[in-house]
Amino acid sequence: MPASTAARPVRYGYFGPAGTFTQMALLDWEPAAGGEHTAYASVDAALAAVRASEIDAAMVPIENSVEGGVTATLDALSTGSPLIVVGERLVKIRFVLAARPGRPLARVATVGTHSHAWAQVRGWMGANLPKATYVPTLSTASAALDLAPGGDGRHDAAVCAPIAAELAGLDVLADDIGDIKKALTRFVLVARPTAIPAPTGADKTTVVLYQRRDHAGGLMALLEQFAARGINMTRLESRPTKHSMGDYCFSVDIEGHVLDERVGQALTGLKRICAEVVFLGSYPRADRGRAQVAPFNSDADFQSAADWLAALRGLVDNS
Repeated sequence: MPASTAARPVRYGYFGPAGTFTQMALLDWEPAAGGEHTAYASVDAALAAVRASEIDAAMVPIENSVEGGVTATLDALSTGSPLIVVGERLVKIRFVLAARPGRPLARVATVGTHSHAWAQVRGWMGANLPKATYVPTLSTASAALDLAPGGDGRHDAAVCAPIAAELAGLDVLADDIGDIKKALTRFVLVARPTAIPAPTGADKTTVVLYQRRDHAGGLMALLEQFAARGINMTRLESRPTKHSMGDYCFSVDIEGHVLDERVGQALTGLKRICAEVVFLGSYPRADRGRAQVAPFNSDADFQSAADWLAALRGLVDNS
């Protein structure tokens, strides 16, 4: 991340509006405390602002423990001019059902929220508001803002974060309505590729892999590059390339840093066999979990093997 200067502070963007869980993730990013914060209406808009140098970095959601990958973020990162992830945050998700003052739960016929949020409260809705109609919104916070004074009010109540209900001046009709109480969303801070964070020993690396052609065992050939070097994957998702039906790329998170020998060699192997490898960064893990290095896959093991090979090659008679 570029440091603040006397000329201006670091400019941060986030998937807004104010009151989203994404803003909470950005506020939890300590270096962002003294920077400028700008909300964007979509993930695409936030990342486009980074690419256009309007802001220095953007916080966006990438993965949810209930719904999996956030497709808008995965797709926006895998195409376009290069970006890298420089950090991540985990936010515990707590939803409330909020409405304008004076509207009781019994009079809620329509509920607005983001699709990922709706997926996490379906059980509660089925048990408590089985006849309520779901109204999709751009974010959980926008669902709340729609009910604030001056909002369009297309729905009776909103599923949102407590802070969004407070900012919009709404009454909380029900608290902590998520079906899974330990649900987490993972957010990543994305910047232009100027510098990669130094390794900490508790790091994660993200790449997007494109096959040269679709064939039997194609995915296995990619994954073998990790398995052969004892590298653990923490996320694997396929996304359509949008070129043709059945043409997919693979977004992968692995344990380790690009400076780790096992990771570097795996990336070298992937670069050799893939049509394209999009490197999306090596960065500290939010949970500080250290990589479990399989036996014979430490940096020292790789260096020992490289020294052995160099010694053999030194015996070749080139006369």
